[in-house]
Amino acid sequence: MTYPDFSLETAAHQAGFTRVAGIDEVGRGPLAGPVVAAAVILNPENIPSGLNDSKKLSAKRRDALAEQILAQAEVGLGQASVAEIDTLNILRATHLAMERALAALPSRPDHLLIDGNQLPKALAISAQAVVKGDARAFSIAAASIVAKSARDRLMWDLAQHFPGYGWEANAGYPTKSHINALRNLGVTPHHRRSFKPVHNILYQEKTVSD
Repeated sequence: MTYPDFSLETAAHQAGFTRVAGIDEVGRGPLAGPVVAAAVILNPENIPSGLNDSKKLSAKRRDALAEQILAQAEVGLGQASVAEIDTLNILRATHLAMERALAALPSRPDHLLIDGNQLPKALAISAQAVVKGDARAFSIAAASIVAKSARDRLMWDLAQHFPGYGWEANAGYPTKSHINALRNLGVTPHHRRSFKPVHNILYQEKTVSD
């Protein structure tokens, strides 16, 4: 199993960059809710211990680490709405959320480590795409933890207003129970209409009503 470390950040510092931010997103796959991104500039002298890909951590550990990161690092959060996802497509909406997270940082970085294999087109900062970055770089892992913790909280809040879909547990991902709830309870304003399972249910409803 690979664990993240600080080597990519160190290499950037050695190349002359002084403020390196890791960026990651959460929520590309769900059928409901926004996509959320975080940008994190870690203090090399004060890195929280236990940083890892957010998917490999328990919810309790992830939330505790998110609090530590918010206390010990510079953090920016950004999101793209369901309407933006449906209008732009999920990749462009993800990049928009990343740009907003970057803009929300308290101070501007001079180099970015971005999870994935594509960089947002609008960047005006030196940047490097890092495949499986949350398992390779501490700052990207920290961003994944903060983004996941924030999005899970947001989906829990939405679940209180739209009970029955299980968002407090599935965070909007297409679990069997979520798909069944979609069929039985219908589509909410927080569902992504451009995503096939939601689109198909809407199309079936339209066909029946026609």
